[in-house]
Amino acid sequence: MDDIYLGLASNGERQVLRLRRANRHGLIAGATGTGKTVTLQGIAEQFSMRGVPVFMADVKGDLAGISMPGSPTFKHAASLEQRAKDLGITDYAYTDNPAVFWDLYGENGHPIRTTISEMGPLLLSRLMGLNDTQEGVLNIAFRYADDNGLLLIDLPDLQSVLMACAENASELSGKYGNVSKASVGAIQRQLLSFESQGADRFFGEPAFEINDFIKVDDQGRGMVNVLAAEKLMQSPKLYATFLLWLLSELFEALPEVGDPDKPILVFFFDEAHLLFEDAPDALMDKVEQVVRLIRSKGVGVYFISQNPIDIPEKIAGQLGNRVQHALRAFTPRDQRAIRAAAETFRINKELDVETVITELKVGEALVSTLNDDGSPAVVQRTMISPPRSRLGPVTPKERAIIQSVSPFDGKYDTAVNRESAAEVLAQKSADAAAAAQQVAEEGEEAQRAAPRRTSSMWEKAGKAAAGAVASSAGAVIAAKITGKKTSASPMSTGLTAVVGTIATSIGGAAFGRFARGIMGGLLR
Repeated sequence: MDDIYLGLASNGERQVLRLRRANRHGLIAGATGTGKTVTLQGIAEQFSMRGVPVFMADVKGDLAGISMPGSPTFKHAASLEQRAKDLGITDYAYTDNPAVFWDLYGENGHPIRTTISEMGPLLLSRLMGLNDTQEGVLNIAFRYADDNGLLLIDLPDLQSVLMACAENASELSGKYGNVSKASVGAIQRQLLSFESQGADRFFGEPAFEINDFIKVDDQGRGMVNVLAAEKLMQSPKLYATFLLWLLSELFEALPEVGDPDKPILVFFFDEAHLLFEDAPDALMDKVEQVVRLIRSKGVGVYFISQNPIDIPEKIAGQLGNRVQHALRAFTPRDQRAIRAAAETFRINKELDVETVITELKVGEALVSTLNDDGSPAVVQRTMISPPRSRLGPVTPKERAIIQSVSPFDGKYDTAVNRESAAEVLAQKSADAAAAAQQVAEEGEEAQRAAPRRTSSMWEKAGKAAAGAVASSAGAVIAAKITGKKTSASPMSTGLTAVVGTIATSIGGAAFGRFARGIMGGLLR
């Protein structure tokens, strides 16, 4: 099986990234303007050509160009073509790659959402930096929601459940443990801070299905999933939350495969320092654990950062494949980074690594990958292979065209806000207030004789199904009129709404996930 061709070393040796060792993770580092993004793009498109799906965070907007072929009219086309010739690439030709655009805000790609229940109290606690007491209260809130059939889908749901816990603190303390109103208040403040960064867009439905990242096109090329992250980068806590959630979801969803012939999926995380900056120790431990163990799931994780010392030592020790572009020795920190980078490579007696790192030209890098036996190769000064796709952003029109032929068109684009904890608790509060007013005005007997104010479980299910089917049917009709594809299914959407509503009434989030799985199986 073909390996990933990285480039040609100064001694004439071909430098490759072996596919069967690509799940041992990696690092692409270097100062601004030294060629990191071009290297990333070239490696990603080669993974795609070999049938390996790719995920990449596009923090500057230029990686979207991987979806379009390069052009001989590009201002640096001549140098790219000459480099390919110098490296012995005889079949060099411009080509595109199958790409899907994603965006947490839903502006430049399909939105990605998850539910509060799927995120879970442990990960939420670590991401918000809660102390042990606050984490305990958050666990109680989740347990209270499950025991009372309250679905936790979005941030208002969690806020409503926390308020209910505070209002019933004395009652809950006897059943679950002490619930401090001060702790509830602290959690709510953290949630408000989280929401101000745009987390309200991340939590909701329809929830993202992680297997949608692991697709190939009809030619057997791996899909390149490009996350539009220019806006997301302004909310570093949300960016870190998303990345960690994604890794955790993959770790939980994928089976153990050991060391496959090629990775199941490869992740490229640009601006990796944002994942570790000011992160609490508990969160760092979680990241380290996931990175260490996800290798056996066939997933390779590649961090891209300007400075190699941005990556914590425990995690850097897991990165077997390294591409180091030039570093500048302008500050004491830069000098420490150069020494640290040099010490991570297997020594090449013919190369003064500390000196060479500061002398590398644009498009040159120090490369050390894993050999077939898993040992690190000797570091080599290498001219990096050029990509075949466009170096630069796509136009809004090009992005729209690519989105229109996406296999997920219509699946995630429209948010669904069905009845969950916030609505249920608001209705209960309204019913209680109305009942109290009726007792005050007409007496207790009149209140008992009055019909129930809240719909029954099956009435709710019928309404939810009818609304969902109507919405989905509308999407299908619109798709037929416009000629666009849609993944929406009136029958499956209606049944999902029924099951979700029943779960709200009799079993909480856990039953909801179980029942939806059964219904999904029946629909296949």
